[in-house]
Amino acid sequence: MELLYKSTRSDETVKASEAILKGLASDGGLFVPVSLPKLNVSIDELAKMSYQETAYAVMKEFLTDFTEEELKNCIAKAYDSKFDTEQIAPLVKADGAYYLELFHGSTIAFKDMALSILPHLLTTSAKKNNVKNEIVILTATSGDTGKAALAGFADVENTRIVVFYPKGGVSPIQEKQMVTQKGNNVKVIGIKGNFDQAQSGVKAIFGNKELEKEMNEAGFQFSSANSINIGRLVPQVVYYVYAYAKLYAEGEIAKDEKINVVVPTGNFGNILAAYYAKNMGLPIDKLICASNDNKVLFDFFTTGEYNKNRDFILTNSPSMDILISSNLERLIYKIAGASSEKNSELMSSLAKDGKYEITADMKAELKDFYGNYATESETAETIKSIYDATGYIIDTHTAVAANVFKKYVKDTNDTTKCVIASTASPFKFTRSVMNSIDAKYDAMGDFELVDELSRIGNVKVPNAIEEIRNANVLHDTVCEVEDMEKTVKEFLGM
Repeated sequence: MELLYKSTRSDETVKASEAILKGLASDGGLFVPVSLPKLNVSIDELAKMSYQETAYAVMKEFLTDFTEEELKNCIAKAYDSKFDTEQIAPLVKADGAYYLELFHGSTIAFKDMALSILPHLLTTSAKKNNVKNEIVILTATSGDTGKAALAGFADVENTRIVVFYPKGGVSPIQEKQMVTQKGNNVKVIGIKGNFDQAQSGVKAIFGNKELEKEMNEAGFQFSSANSINIGRLVPQVVYYVYAYAKLYAEGEIAKDEKINVVVPTGNFGNILAAYYAKNMGLPIDKLICASNDNKVLFDFFTTGEYNKNRDFILTNSPSMDILISSNLERLIYKIAGASSEKNSELMSSLAKDGKYEITADMKAELKDFYGNYATESETAETIKSIYDATGYIIDTHTAVAANVFKKYVKDTNDTTKCVIASTASPFKFTRSVMNSIDAKYDAMGDFELVDELSRIGNVKVPNAIEEIRNANVLHDTVCEVEDMEKTVKEFLGM
């Protein structure tokens, strides 16, 4: 049966491949499946599957207008030797939890899990829909999406990619990874502003109908690699199913035993994927949403009010420095009883007043979620205490999740086994990670720290880091927020 996708703000309904191509609905809404499919394979079958086989079992339920051959081809091209482990997403048991390592791809962050496959889903969708235009991927990044998208789309035929990032708002390693990106079809631009401004600027470009017409005449059309694209969200459901099946296969959990999942959360896509996995029938109990000092989501889960009117705080977990969690809209739509009217009303209020409040009935629908946050000092203490106790080194974002996990257990006495989404390699945030372990490391240079982390953690320096050690800067454009559209047009020669 064909699964269609509907906008969260109107009755606009499209096929999966069309939703992937468009990225954003024409009314500014996000595409969501008309109904959430069920997993069609048993846990016993899943327990025997490779990551690639699991990906097919999950994704075929969502992407029903792709043939078996098309989808398997996309999966094979995505999850190959770009990953430094055959498991693709291994689980590590440490300090009372299972860390799902989502950073073994080519840019050492969880975004690789979806952005390795998105270019293939997108180019396949373009062929299926007879698209003749060149596709221009437009993306805002708080640090990780940018590099993963650049790596995924570099030199992919009939595509170009433009990435905006907040200049001074990402880690030195994250910036170096982006500005050294090779490829004839890529452009990286720093903006004089924060991530929310970059994201809003990209959304404004997408919503500009006049520009859309101009682009079409010049032989281009926009699409998105941000997690607002359903082609990003669907592949993320896979690794929760895979993690559960692996725990069962290894005898760590009994059949149908429930687990909790903790996700360090910024734009809400990664935890939403876990929520989708639960709704597909995966035995997940609590979805634990971990925030840093930008605790807009913690406040939302606590009070039922989403309010972005607050100071934007730059932290050592920059990929979570976000005050507008775009993917939350998909959850709001669902808990509003799939009412595009109610959702539109709340989103208008967010656009106009920077806040909205959900009803008591909607709040009751959030019982699967628990929210908490970790301060900068708690994040640093967590990195140090886990390293001191186990020798295992985690990055700052994973540490936010590990800290919130401890708070959840203390608050609830819930001893359910728990999977923590480990979203980035510690090598991506070496300075913050090493300073947490011992302040003496602050005297070292960025790449000295890389080698020291490798030594004390007894882990090999990832390729992604070795590649940029002596790489030349290829992108040095910086622009004002109001000039974002202009720089895109210049890159396209319009």
